Amino acid sequence: MSHQPERQVVITGIGVVSPIGVGAEEFTQSLNAGRSGIAPIDLLPYTPFPNHIAGEVKNFSASKYAKTKEQKKGIKVMCREIQLGVVSASLALDHAGIQDGQINPERLGVDFGANLMLSPPEDLGSACFACIDEQTGQFRFDRWGKQGMSEMFPLWLLKYLPNMPACHIGIAADARGPNNSITLDEASGCLVLGEAFRVIARGHADVMISGATGTRLHAVKSMHAAMWDQLAAPTDDPTKAVRPFDLNRTGQAVGEGACTLILEEATHAAKRGANVIGSVLGAGSSCVLGKDGKPNVRQALAQAMRGALRDAEVETHDIGHINAHGMGSSDSDRDESAAIHDVFGADAEKVPVTAFKSYLGNSGSGCGPLELAASLIGLQQGIVFPTLNYETPDPDCRLNVVRAKPLPVTNRTFLKINVTRMGQASAVVVRGA
Repeated sequence: MSHQPERQVVITGIGVVSPIGVGAEEFTQSLNAGRSGIAPIDLLPYTPFPNHIAGEVKNFSASKYAKTKEQKKGIKVMCREIQLGVVSASLALDHAGIQDGQINPERLGVDFGANLMLSPPEDLGSACFACIDEQTGQFRFDRWGKQGMSEMFPLWLLKYLPNMPACHIGIAADARGPNNSITLDEASGCLVLGEAFRVIARGHADVMISGATGTRLHAVKSMHAAMWDQLAAPTDDPTKAVRPFDLNRTGQAVGEGACTLILEEATHAAKRGANVIGSVLGAGSSCVLGKDGKPNVRQALAQAMRGALRDAEVETHDIGHINAHGMGSSDSDRDESAAIHDVFGADAEKVPVTAFKSYLGNSGSGCGPLELAASLIGLQQGIVFPTLNYETPDPDCRLNVVRAKPLPVTNRTFLKINVTRMGQASAVVVRGA
């Protein structure tokens, strides 16, 4: 390895809202117990998912975590995805030991990822029905301005803008530094971490609140998932449904969740006596579409990995494990495995690989930071947590998948990768403390 940038970037806080726990402590307990959060859905009465299962954050109430009257009022203009993200940021700041007013507001920024946010049918229902012609039963567009709009919640749009998590977090934390939002589905999380890392490295902020929130557990998005994705086949035990890289994998389970990491310039963290959890070393990204408009997931992942390794100034043999996208879908896992072989060559079947969607399901934008946090927490204990449900190796996925029990490790540098169905890939290289 060669030298790191002059302004090194460390991780000093983790805030988790996930199907296996809210807060770093609950999350850690579930990981140590090998507990999956994939279970029957309580949030929605019906979805087209097989067996009606998902990685759902059970019994979640954002108001429980509000610290002021203003924050409680703000919850009214947040959809569930925004609430998940805002709570994760609050938990991360607490975990980092950052108190109100402790950080110069001009040097505190936000970089946050999110899915496209869709209104559930009930938010639009009364307005649409007000525009129905009583005689023909047809929707009357000319009625929308008076009859329809008057039935809408006045601040409806603010509940579903994907830049609103970063806005609410910036207001709550009095973060007046750089503030940006990235909406690129599963690739969002690693992208915001990479951007926040560079903001600090080039001296534009000392602390960045960086993470992502997402859900695919939604009345409309559930239909999209059923149309576009391979969903895990019915099973008697929902916790066994998702099997990344296993020969008998049948698809993904959708999920929801959010995770925030506090990124901080190293000397700034040392001066305030912060507990350093890890360091961000580099990041890469890529998007590959063929001339026919079809995505090339394999090439996109390979290019993103190479970019992250190059940015971190490390070689493949410096990587202690890969935290994989690990969807559990036939084609996705095969393409990801091939991309790892493209980059790691002879080491591809040696480097340990783990995949946390077997615990969490796929929350879209939220998946990257959640999965990365699991690796950081494992490394604090000197282990890599295993992939759940990996039993039968697939000849098309020749990887050293961590299975059955945690793997003791001494190499604390790892590569985190994610990719979307449209061939947008992101990667970060992180070293655990």
